[in-house]
Amino acid sequence: MIIPDTNIKEFLEERVEKYNHPRFIESDPICIPHKYRQKEDIEISGFLTSVIAWGNRRMIIRNAVCMMEIMGNSPYDFVMNHNIFQLERFNGFVHRTFNGTDAKYFITALKNLYVNHEGPEKIFSRYSTEYSTQPAIHEFRRIFFSSGHPPRTTRHLPDPLKKSAAKRINMFLRWMVRRDSRGVDFGLWRSISPSVLSCPLDVHTGNTARKLGLIRRKQNDSIAVSELDSILRKFDNNDPVKYDFALFGLGAIEKM
Repeated sequence: MIIPDTNIKEFLEERVEKYNHPRFIESDPICIPHKYRQKEDIEISGFLTSVIAWGNRRMIIRNAVCMMEIMGNSPYDFVMNHNIFQLERFNGFVHRTFNGTDAKYFITALKNLYVNHEGPEKIFSRYSTEYSTQPAIHEFRRIFFSSGHPPRTTRHLPDPLKKSAAKRINMFLRWMVRRDSRGVDFGLWRSISPSVLSCPLDVHTGNTARKLGLIRRKQNDSIAVSELDSILRKFDNNDPVKYDFALFGLGAIEKM
């Protein structure tokens, strides 16, 4: 691809307009929380979908639909009112390395968040700083795994303070926090400013960002996220992660 004879910001703005559009929803994992209207259903379906959001997007969507069906397509009611026998429905669930053991712990941990911490928004709001949500991800993870859990399960919620890019949880935060008139992201969490969000950095966004000269670091880790954030906030300090649409679209769809 030949980048147009214009500056990179304008080039990315054009792609934001192209991909930040309702037609994007159907083929993206964000289509799962878009099936719901209640805040808590959107939060839970979005969180669980984001947790398995690596690999082929069709497979992600298919397996996320499976999780919702196991919960009777009422995720909040299931989380709050399930019993041990109903949890066993997850025994055969598998998405890559995320299996039924992981799913069952995630359900019980989500219940703890709503019963004892007023839900995930309260935690992220409490621990986000005026500059970043990354410390809040660390604290959310600490609380999430505060009860007895299978050691293997912690791998599914990475920690940015341990150098992880934490792509999936950053994507979940984009879904919940970012707001505009386009109707893709939800903007449910008004207690957090979109300006402090970090770009969900994966192989597609990372490779595109490097080709455009936005980051130099070769690894997709928390250092690269910080490097990319600093540039995107110069492009738009109020809504830096809107450029995730552009970077992802250029990499995954246009194969830049």
